[in-house]
Amino acid sequence: MSRTNTAQGRPRAAAEGGANRWVVLVVLCVSLLLVALDATILHVAVPSLTEDLRPSSTALLWIVDAYPLICASLLILFGTLGDRVGRRRILLLGYALFGIASAVAALATEPSVLIAARALLGVGGAMIMPATLSILRAVFPDRRERATAIGIWTAVAAIGAAAGPVLGGFLVEHYWWGSVFLINIPLMALILPLGRRLLPESRGATDGPWDVLGALMAAAGVLGCVLGVKRAGVGDPLLALPTAGPLLLGAALLVLFVRRQKRRSHPLIDMRLFSRAAFTTSVGCIVLAMLALVGLELIAVQYLQLVLGLSPLETGLRLLPLTFAAMAAGATGSYTLRRIGPRRMVGWGFVLTAAAVLLLTFMGQHDRPLLLTVGFVLLGFGLQTTLFSAYESMLSEAPQRSAGGAAAIGETSYQLGAGMGIALLGSVMNAAYAPGLAAVPGVPEEASRAAANSLGEAYQVADQLGGAAGGALHQAARHAFVDGLHHTLFVSAGLLLLGAVMARRLPRVMECPVDQQESAEAVEVVGAGGTVEAGKVSGAAVSAEAFEPGPAELSARAEPSEPRVPATREAIESAGSRRPVR
Repeated sequence: MSRTNTAQGRPRAAAEGGANRWVVLVVLCVSLLLVALDATILHVAVPSLTEDLRPSSTALLWIVDAYPLICASLLILFGTLGDRVGRRRILLLGYALFGIASAVAALATEPSVLIAARALLGVGGAMIMPATLSILRAVFPDRRERATAIGIWTAVAAIGAAAGPVLGGFLVEHYWWGSVFLINIPLMALILPLGRRLLPESRGATDGPWDVLGALMAAAGVLGCVLGVKRAGVGDPLLALPTAGPLLLGAALLVLFVRRQKRRSHPLIDMRLFSRAAFTTSVGCIVLAMLALVGLELIAVQYLQLVLGLSPLETGLRLLPLTFAAMAAGATGSYTLRRIGPRRMVGWGFVLTAAAVLLLTFMGQHDRPLLLTVGFVLLGFGLQTTLFSAYESMLSEAPQRSAGGAAAIGETSYQLGAGMGIALLGSVMNAAYAPGLAAVPGVPEEASRAAANSLGEAYQVADQLGGAAGGALHQAARHAFVDGLHHTLFVSAGLLLLGAVMARRLPRVMECPVDQQESAEAVEVVGAGGTVEAGKVSGAAVSAEAFEPGPAELSARAEPSEPRVPATREAIESAGSRRPVR
């Protein structure tokens, strides 16, 4: 396919000498770091928060889940809106909202206020997350450079997610649980002016009106599905109205959303993307990875604090090996992807992560530091490897003009998998934990029912009972929790191995269009006054094909008419070419 480029006279330095795009990457990574920190920093504060606010078990789940739930439901709305009105504009609004919600959360004195503030944080996160990834897609059109950028981007997400417990542990130990939110305010005060000054504006396809009704249908559909799963996760019968109602309504709305997008001439999301095996498989792998692991992370933090008796800071430090392993995987991800291809990279990443999870089944009543360290290292490296390759494959399958929608799909799958994972693995944990407290000698039936809600509540009931009955309940709760943890680990490993099988549908090699270098030459990133659009680069007239084929060509790309080459080291060097956990 021939490519039209009216800016052929621009030297390659316009793309490369715009080292500005690497500065843009730094700003985007700092943005992502804040969102990733907030997703996990609260975990180590849960015991302190529970003691202070005394939330019910359902309210505690909502405090933890409100952020990813609301964030997941609004990603498509804000991702596609950013394509129309400007991704930088949405990103800056997200910064401001995130800072305001952090102040409300830090000063909350009631569980309901904290839940509302976490939901508002979710709105801000939904503005920030797809905007960072779609701007990255716009300023790195060359797949080989983009792979390096995504490696850095996902490594930062892993650093933030894993560093959250360390920072949260330090803050909770020296201050109070609200300080885990308060630290967002000075960071936002710094990143907001930097973003206004350094980020280029970026837009996608602007033809036709923005489908407001479709965006609201998608948001309500995702929200309903996760609400139903959450109700099932806290033990409600699946066929009960509070559980089945939101599930059925959410599923119906999503079906109607898909049908609506297929009929519209200017859809929010081109559904033909899902006809591409690599795109659909990548999205499925992201969901499975998070489904298997995020709920497990919350349970693991409770194990370290409540079973092993570690302080919040010690708990965070125990998770540091996971951070360093994820950094290593992110740093080598681009090279590994070019050498072994997406299929083997995602598949073996899942297998390595499953092996790490099975290794952790040897955890028991007593501390085994070496076992935990090895398990966390394998876990961090395997998960980062999987997510990096899945994100890179997904984003490379989408045209630049649809980058916001594609990024929203990827982030929705990440957040949806995380929310569903907490509910699913939490229900597995509860189903295995509660029976162990049903008939403890000397413990009244009412006390046993209260202790079955959580390990922390079991300890409180045991302290109130005192004597031999309290000691027996304390010991039974510890044994039941560890037994439930083992069941949860086995379920998680099974989900990860299912992901390894799914990865067989990905391409064997990392393919790049032969003329991708020409696309890179057409991109010039300028300061905040510059604009990157499909078909326009900083005011220079460039055809949309200089970036990627538009939605109308997606079906044709399923069987490419232009030659494609595997990105082996030899091919890259001869062409002169020259970055995942949350």
